[in-house]
Amino acid sequence: MVIHFQQNYQHPKRSFYRACRLFFLLVLLVLPAPAAAKPDNAHGKKAELFNTVEFRGSLKALPKWVQIVAAAEKQVKRFKECSSATETCDSTAQSWQQMHKKANTIDGLERLKWVNQFFNRWPYRLDLETYGLRDYWATPKEFMQFSGDCEDYSISKYFALRQLGYPADNLRIVVLKDMIRNLGHAVLVVFLDEQIYVLDSISDLVLPHSRYKHYQPQYSVNEEYRWAHIRKFTGVLNTQRKKGP
Repeated sequence: MVIHFQQNYQHPKRSFYRACRLFFLLVLLVLPAPAAAKPDNAHGKKAELFNTVEFRGSLKALPKWVQIVAAAEKQVKRFKECSSATETCDSTAQSWQQMHKKANTIDGLERLKWVNQFFNRWPYRLDLETYGLRDYWATPKEFMQFSGDCEDYSISKYFALRQLGYPADNLRIVVLKDMIRNLGHAVLVVFLDEQIYVLDSISDLVLPHSRYKHYQPQYSVNEEYRWAHIRKFTGVLNTQRKKGP
């Protein structure tokens, strides 16, 4: 949502206070449990993912995601434990193990690039075409068998990195709007070495989040929390204050 402070111009201070009230109203609407919502200061610094202010809450409002987490954790555990020598590994599990084996030989940004490239090889498919539903969040096994859309790429990358030892606190699936294409989208972001990197299904490049000016987050999740995101006010408030008496 874009808020135009200069429409129906009033005294600058009044406009400023009205903007503040609108800001907190939006927060309350997005997060119906205000007692559990608070500005997040994870990773030792103010969180500014895609230049937003974020408010952390529980996963109670996302039961579908909670179910995906439980199912995916079991699947990737089986992928890791199965053995082709005893014929307990299907082709999906073997492919997962190959991804994991190579990822263990590299680290840092190169590992993120490999995981991103590995899953980006799957063709993009709409949920309606694959599952007969407008919105379906696929587990890693389902994605590797049938492919999927943007959030399904992100889910598989998320659990691949979790199994590779990345803590949940350093990973987020971000549901957002691509302002250039005017489409809903989802990506995985990784907090690494005081930077936030984006693993995107439409590109094999792994770049810092600050390069994606056209991505506007709606919410983000990991297996522990969800976050609501609101764009930071930049420039407009400062200009209004300068006009004041």
